[in-house]
Amino acid sequence: MEKVQWKVDGMDCNTCALNIHKYLEKQGLKNVKVNFATGDVLFESDTAIAEEKINKGIQNLGYKVVDQDTHEHVHSHDKAGSLKFLSTHLLRFWFCLPFTILLMLHMLPGLHIHWLMNDWVQLALTIPVYLVGMSFFGKSAWKSIRNGMPNMNVLIAIGATAAFFYSLYGSMTGQADKYMFYETAATIITLVFLGNYLEESSIASTQKALNKLAKSQKVMANMIAFDDEHKEHIFQVENTQLKVGDLLLIKSGEQVPIDCKILWGDAQVNEAIVTGESAPLRKIAKEKLIGGSLISDGTIKAQVTAVGNDTVLSGIINMVKQAQGEKPPMQLLADRISAIFIPVVLGIAAVTLIVNWIVLNDFTPALMRSIAVLVIACPCAMGLATPAAIAVGLGRAARTGILFRNATSLEAFKDIRQVVFDKTGTLTTGKFVIGDFNSIVEEEATFKKIVYSIEKFSNHPIAKSITTEWKTKDEIRWKKIEEVKGLGMKAEDMEGNTWWAGSFKVAEKLTDDDSHNVYILKNNVLFGWIDVKDEIRPEAKSVIDYLHGKKIETILLSGDRLANCRQLGAVLGIDTVFAEQTPAQKLNKITELSALVPTAMVGDGINDAPALAKATIGISMNDASQIAMQSAQVVLMNHGLKNLPAALGLGKHTYITIKQNLFWAFAYNIVAIPVAAFGFLTPTFGALVMGMSDVVLAINSVRLFIKKVV
Repeated sequence: MEKVQWKVDGMDCNTCALNIHKYLEKQGLKNVKVNFATGDVLFESDTAIAEEKINKGIQNLGYKVVDQDTHEHVHSHDKAGSLKFLSTHLLRFWFCLPFTILLMLHMLPGLHIHWLMNDWVQLALTIPVYLVGMSFFGKSAWKSIRNGMPNMNVLIAIGATAAFFYSLYGSMTGQADKYMFYETAATIITLVFLGNYLEESSIASTQKALNKLAKSQKVMANMIAFDDEHKEHIFQVENTQLKVGDLLLIKSGEQVPIDCKILWGDAQVNEAIVTGESAPLRKIAKEKLIGGSLISDGTIKAQVTAVGNDTVLSGIINMVKQAQGEKPPMQLLADRISAIFIPVVLGIAAVTLIVNWIVLNDFTPALMRSIAVLVIACPCAMGLATPAAIAVGLGRAARTGILFRNATSLEAFKDIRQVVFDKTGTLTTGKFVIGDFNSIVEEEATFKKIVYSIEKFSNHPIAKSITTEWKTKDEIRWKKIEEVKGLGMKAEDMEGNTWWAGSFKVAEKLTDDDSHNVYILKNNVLFGWIDVKDEIRPEAKSVIDYLHGKKIETILLSGDRLANCRQLGAVLGIDTVFAEQTPAQKLNKITELSALVPTAMVGDGINDAPALAKATIGISMNDASQIAMQSAQVVLMNHGLKNLPAALGLGKHTYITIKQNLFWAFAYNIVAIPVAAFGFLTPTFGALVMGMSDVVLAINSVRLFIKKVV
């Protein structure tokens, strides 16, 4: 199965998204996700299914497939179409507005322009507006009806057409004074174009965090090349032209153009765009840089390590887009209603026409009320309620350094009642420091020199922590030194003495005390010991306190020794401690805990992978180069344990925003349609209110960008 991600233009409401979703599933495509708010369409395609056929099918539904760069995916003749006059809602609105204003002038009190009141003049002014309206609404409506999937444009097209031809009938039969509603047809079309433009603009604002990331993907890069004489030359190229292995020069103040590894130099790097952490980090040779980060000080030469969709930034953007395409449980009800909304509204409009005609005994007001029902009904609001809130929630999360793999996890945070933490690398830094040591026979300085001289040849994390702290230039040269797996380092000095720096196994015949990390032996005599400790993350205590403040239970689940775990639990105030757990035992414990109450687990995403996958929500503590971990639904970038409260808060407040949006969407339609049916508003006002309803939802969703969530 090949994963395909397209951008589709022309989706105006959730009904459009549902139509495309149904079509793609009928074609045998799997894991279909369609988000009308962003235009993103994702699916998994068997190579046997021709993308050309799928593309054409989507076009037959009335939509247009474009790629991520907004260039047409397949059909070159469509590219010309994108340059046509009146190609956007805003251009259509400005074209229609002057004609509509002239049509409305005769309705202003005290203003009598006799020639504007002539029905043939009004017809002439209405025809350009009607033709432009039908070229969009009519064409889309006809295609949707032909495919058995009516969309919102059916309502607009029928409403405007009814008003236009009713007025035309009056002009043709000499009864214009009774049948003149040309301005109604024109204002419906003009105001709906305005509403669509405002809706697009509002939705675009919900995407600003993701767009900021996307814009960072295209920058100029200083590429290093060599001539025949091996002289170095610098060329300016767009980063999209770079290949893995290319050499780059990146100077102070410049953006890192693409993922790369430092070959020469060091720099202070701001990775806020992908980690949410604005404090510069020092990067030296052999360390990796993330494309989109900023060199705040220093000059480096680097080698490209990833391009295209393999880069960290592309991975983040794709992950957020896929999450936005997910439908959380709350959206399912809205989708079911949206699927039958158009036929129901058409039925209500027909009943409104018939009942009002009978009651009022006058066809004209009955028709106006029926048209008002058509144009005020808004399925878009129900479809936009969830995607708009999720787009903002996920966008803000990405900006903060929190990545959600799916929207369901964002919503599920509201139910979490306990959080399980791994120890090493999660509540602690994973970087060891020397806690205590004891030299039995030598002076402290000599003991440190001996230990450093042995451990510098080991790659073990504990050995590295010791050599970092006890580094000295006055080191011992060994006659022979080797690493014995499972035991430690063995060395022989120039005088023939044998030294060991290893685990308790090398000293078990010399002492019963197994509580130390490293034992030093000389000629099979205990020479000293060293204890190391894992530093507690400075933010760990405040995170645990925050969870307790929210009545969320905390649990430590670790493979470390019981004494160490109990000590850490006591320092941080963790409620329950489970120690000395194997990965299989962790999995069983998480299964047991999740069965009792909704449970989140925070781990390093590697050793804890099975348990992370089994938890209600798995939260991976990872750096940016490891965001592709499949086991966790949420990734805290740059070891960002401090962002856990923000993740919980965003989940809760996104859910609240979705509830508010859905309440408004349902309340609006439940109230607006009867109001229109009983004649309390005109079709013109109905068209204006319909356009504003989506804007209200988008504005409410955008509040999530600035809302306090922690």
